[in-house]
Amino acid sequence: MWRGNGDHLFRRPDRRAAQRAQAAAPDLARAAQLKRNGQQAERQFDLIGQESSSFVVILRQNLINPLDFSAILAVRVPGSNQLFRLRRYNGATHRHRNRIEGDAFATFHIHTATERYQEEGPHEDSFAEPTARYTNLTEALVCLVEDANFAPPDEYQAQLP
Repeated sequence: MWRGNGDHLFRRPDRRAAQRAQAAAPDLARAAQLKRNGQQAERQFDLIGQESSSFVVILRQNLINPLDFSAILAVRVPGSNQLFRLRRYNGATHRHRNRIEGDAFATFHIHTATERYQEEGPHEDSFAEPTARYTNLTEALVCLVEDANFAPPDEYQAQLP
């Protein structure tokens, strides 16, 4: 079981972190030339984190329904070929139900890996909360970058106040 601090694996970023995320996200979005795969387009990015942690950002967009998309942040589980989904930013195309809490909603929502849902199985990121922070894949990617507290490339450092 992959555990973080408490139930949620991410802390709320400070103002400076949000500015770094906004600087980095457009660069990542420009690079995200999604490739067609049937009725969806997708792209995957490999990232190296602190202490050489290996992360993956996966973007998926349905080509027919613009509200059907996902932006996923996963970590590669050391010593295996498995991905552990930390966060998943979904579009508003389906009804989501948190089986432990019993609440349900049909809007944009963010899945978060939690210890409780890992123990219940089968998916570590089954818990989700509705959000109004994004309405499309690009905005969802900006939220992912902000929430993950990604640092921008060095050339953005001079632009920060």
